[in-house]
Amino acid sequence: MVYAEEIKRRRTFAIVSHPDAGKTTLTEKLLLFGGAIHVAGAVKSNKIKKTATSDWMEIEKQRGISVATSVMAFDYADHKINILDTPGHQDFAEDTFRTLTAVDSVIIVIDAAKGVEAQTRKLMEVCRMRKTPVIVFVNKLDRDGKDPFDLLDEVEEELQIKVRPLSWPIDMGQRFKGVYNIYEKKLDLYTPSKQYVTESVGFKDVNSPELEKHIDAPLAVKLREDLELIEGVYPAFDVGTYLKGDIAPVFFGSALNNFGVKELLDCFIRIAPSPRPVQALERIVDPEEENFTGFIFKIHANMDPNHRSCIAFVKICSGKFERNANYKHVRFDKIMRFSSPTAFMAQKKEVVDEAFAGDIIGLPDTGNFTIGDTLTAGENLHFKGLPSFSPEMFKYIENADPMKAKQLNKGIEQLMDEGVAQLFTNRFNGRKIIGTVGQLQFEVIQYRLLHEYGAQCKWESLSLYKACWIESDDAEALENFKKRKVQYMAWDKGGRDVYLADSSYVLTMAQQDFPAIKFHFTSEF
Repeated sequence: MVYAEEIKRRRTFAIVSHPDAGKTTLTEKLLLFGGAIHVAGAVKSNKIKKTATSDWMEIEKQRGISVATSVMAFDYADHKINILDTPGHQDFAEDTFRTLTAVDSVIIVIDAAKGVEAQTRKLMEVCRMRKTPVIVFVNKLDRDGKDPFDLLDEVEEELQIKVRPLSWPIDMGQRFKGVYNIYEKKLDLYTPSKQYVTESVGFKDVNSPELEKHIDAPLAVKLREDLELIEGVYPAFDVGTYLKGDIAPVFFGSALNNFGVKELLDCFIRIAPSPRPVQALERIVDPEEENFTGFIFKIHANMDPNHRSCIAFVKICSGKFERNANYKHVRFDKIMRFSSPTAFMAQKKEVVDEAFAGDIIGLPDTGNFTIGDTLTAGENLHFKGLPSFSPEMFKYIENADPMKAKQLNKGIEQLMDEGVAQLFTNRFNGRKIIGTVGQLQFEVIQYRLLHEYGAQCKWESLSLYKACWIESDDAEALENFKKRKVQYMAWDKGGRDVYLADSSYVLTMAQQDFPAIKFHFTSEF
């Protein structure tokens, strides 16, 4: 195959974690090694005015958290690396779940002091469902944290995956001396430096008395004992088992101080999978097929505040994408051509002439795309697995400035296309309802409407339990249900029937009283 070499060079992965474990900081340092940036930004710091490359939205800079998945691509050691930095906050979990459908492997970041947290468990479930290979990076070793063996036990128990350390810390906190790189058999000594890369010392044999020249005798003794225990307790590392998603290699370091990151990256490009086959409804799509296929997994409005444009993010599943070539939009059954497809470095974009399986490209979107759409060279294919989940919080959205109704409507429409929240229109009174997974999303929507569209909105609280999409083979039963529940019926953005249940009891009774109606809790059915 012509493209086989290009595709084998690709490594597309997501970095996921609980908020504040250091995910965005790790992304910055990976970009630093790739030469994509020259000074790493701090996610939150009053002293450093430079903010993180992947947190480019104004609200992210102010809050010091990621609220949208960022895509960054760079070259490193003859490999093309595509990183997706995802939001850690649980209110944006849906964005992260969808991102995991577009990657071939995952790096999970864990805070050495806090261990495995709730959000990390949820994300691991998605990886397990999809059999995605996982590498664990234990971060913040320059602060006091849990014992490394206890951390490994916790990862095995909480994430339900076997682990194998490929590096090992020498003390931690103020006494942190570095790590021994088990994978490459060398000693990496620690020098705190936030901006520059620190050097490592080649060191093959830990039993050699030379070790004591680099670290104190008691630490050398402990390191030898720990390494012996690791060899005795954990299975030998096997790349095949890792690729099946059955074992997670573990690295230790401090992303903020640039320590342990290069070791992680060097091992990652050697063992992580190149683009893998993707399951479509009709068949399995192999990345090395000649014909282009891809799907939209994310839409982002206003990446460039000067242009009110949306960008649709496409994961290329097979073949080669070419600028100005004709491709089929499967849902519309029409041919489209794209004159300015872009590659990303977070918010910065550059036009690309070609891209290969594994790459993520952006296509300008004037309302043609929704999340989950498929593009092909002509074949009718449907990639699945990009659901919208049933929201858990609801509010009426009202216009606070009657002069800006047009801007508000455009803002709501574009932000809902991103999939961060869902819009329902109440059939009884015609009012617009926004449904989200968490409170923070309402604040982000309000902030972005004001700063990106110049529109002010007010929220009015609404007590609802769940939104369910309904359908039935019995048209009469469906009509009867809609009449009986007319005050709680709505349309979603696609015009489908949605029942807004106001309590779990009412929902259970509705399911019992109307056996002919099917209730769905994700939009994909």
